Amino acid sequence: MWTPKGKRPIVVTTGSHQKTCVFGVLSIDGRQLFRRYDTFDRYTFLDYLKKLQNKFHKVILFLDRAPQHYRSIIVRKHFEENKDILRVEWFPKGSPEFNAVEECWKQGKDDLLVSRYYPKFHNLKKSITKYYRTKRFSLDITKYLLRNVT
Repeated sequence: MWTPKGKRPIVVTTGSHQKTCVFGVLSIDGRQLFRRYDTFDRYTFLDYLKKLQNKFHKVILFLDRAPQHYRSIIVRKHFEENKDILRVEWFPKGSPEFNAVEECWKQGKDDLLVSRYYPKFHNLKKSITKYYRTKRFSLDITKYLLRNVT
C-alpha cells in the first residue's frame, strides 16, 4: 500500500467473519482439480472425493490430518469401499512443506487478498472460484514429496 508521506493510510474492510473453503489436488502429470465450498466438513469432503475420482479414476491421495479427512465414519467407509481405486497416504503431522497444494494456497492468498477489497463476500467467493478454476500451477509435486529424503 502506498500513501503520501505524512498521511495516515486507510484500509477499507468489511469486518465480516464469513468463511469459505477450497479443496485442491495436483497430479504428477500437471492436472489439477480445485473446488470451492461454503463449508469444510465431511459431506463437502466426500463430494470433492467423488469429483476427484470422476476426473482421475485411480488415485493415490496424500492428505494432511485435518479431522474432516479421517474422523468421519462416512469418509472412512468411502476410503474402504473404494480402496481398489483410491489409496490414501498421510503427510506427517505438522509438515506442510511436503504438500505442494500449500503453495497453491499461499499464491492464491497473495493474488486474491493482498491489497484488494471485496465489497461483498459473494464477490470474494466468485473471485476464488474463478482463480482456482483458471490458474495453472507449475509445481513439481515430487520435489515437495521428496524433501529431506536422503
